[in-house]
Amino acid sequence: MSTSQETLSFDESVVAGYENYLNPGLASVMKFVGLDSVEMEAYGCTVVDSRGNKFLDCLGGYGTMSVGYSHPHVVAAVQDQVAKQAFSCRILFNEHTAKLAQKLAEITPGDLQFSFFCNSGTEAAEGAIKIARKATGRTKLISTNGSFHGKSMGGLSVSGREKYKTPFGPLVPDCLQIPYNDIESLSFIDEQTAAFIVEPVQGENGIIEATDEFLQAARARCDETGALLIFDEIQTGLGRTGKMWGAERAGVTPDLLLLAKALSGACIPIGAIVGTPKTWEIFAENPLIHSSTFGGNPLACRAALAAIEVIENENLVEKSAVQGEKLLNALLAAKNEFPDLVKEVRGRGLMLGVEFAHDDIAGLVIAGMAARGVLAAYTLNNATVIRFEPPLVISDAEIELAGTAFRDALQQAQELLEDIDMDEE
Repeated sequence: MSTSQETLSFDESVVAGYENYLNPGLASVMKFVGLDSVEMEAYGCTVVDSRGNKFLDCLGGYGTMSVGYSHPHVVAAVQDQVAKQAFSCRILFNEHTAKLAQKLAEITPGDLQFSFFCNSGTEAAEGAIKIARKATGRTKLISTNGSFHGKSMGGLSVSGREKYKTPFGPLVPDCLQIPYNDIESLSFIDEQTAAFIVEPVQGENGIIEATDEFLQAARARCDETGALLIFDEIQTGLGRTGKMWGAERAGVTPDLLLLAKALSGACIPIGAIVGTPKTWEIFAENPLIHSSTFGGNPLACRAALAAIEVIENENLVEKSAVQGEKLLNALLAAKNEFPDLVKEVRGRGLMLGVEFAHDDIAGLVIAGMAARGVLAAYTLNNATVIRFEPPLVISDAEIELAGTAFRDALQQAQELLEDIDMDEE
């Protein structure tokens, strides 16, 4: 029986909606860390709740809010487009879909040229799996331990944490995970392999970077065996790591590149698969061999074009590198003050992770930061690591706020843990 909402406050009624009609477990977790208010509006790096509290968002929608919330250029483009035509009739050509595909061909590396548009990262992974199998005539898919490529059946099958996979087995067959950054294990890529899919930085595994040597060896092995190389740049792409592409430093280009998150302009969901002419030959025989009703709609494509314009015009790739270094230094200063609590601070650009001695500390720090007006969260596959992925427009003052909140939350966690130890004695 659902709870009566007649006597509840606004916040309580919304929370009750989650508890009764959405996800009771998630509601409990959010309340546990003190996130029991309701978001009402957002701009730049700031989220405002129903009580008028302002939060600095250092989670950024798991890397989605790169240009910041409600960026005027993106909002204006979306408002103009929604008044004209939000969705496509599907049987005529569309200007903005074509323009976005051309723009992605211009800014992606190597001979990547053609785009397929969908609505999310997991849909991009799902489509890439199908393209790889059809293009190569093979079925074997190789990915890495600790990876995350979504929670659809295909995306989950090539992801690397059993906790999310086991309840839904059997998954897509002929999928194998190998150790990340282990060049010798690339020998599992063979003449039966359709594709090797890899993240340049494993976001959900705790912000773990691929070495240049590993990505280069992966490219060489795929070339040797005829397998496709797929880079999942859903979280790392479009400036997040201080380069336009997460794999850019390695000088390696894939056969298929996956995008989503930042491509949305923090406004309209969109995902993309960008491929080489060779991989796109599968569409010559049957142009509708893979399709999406809402994929590539003019509203989402207009938002994505505006987002890319902001990234380029405001030099957000460079800003990600510069501001990321400042945030990294602030986090490192706090680590040095509390070495028993923090094991490591790592990452590139504004994709940073803090690893703690154990996951209880992570939870305490997340709650402590939230109480001080700064939002952060766990990485999905590693509960001892919290991530910092704020919008790329983050200011110096906001970085100082984030660093201070992190440091003070650490001190509070240490004091609480000391009190617990004394009580046990």
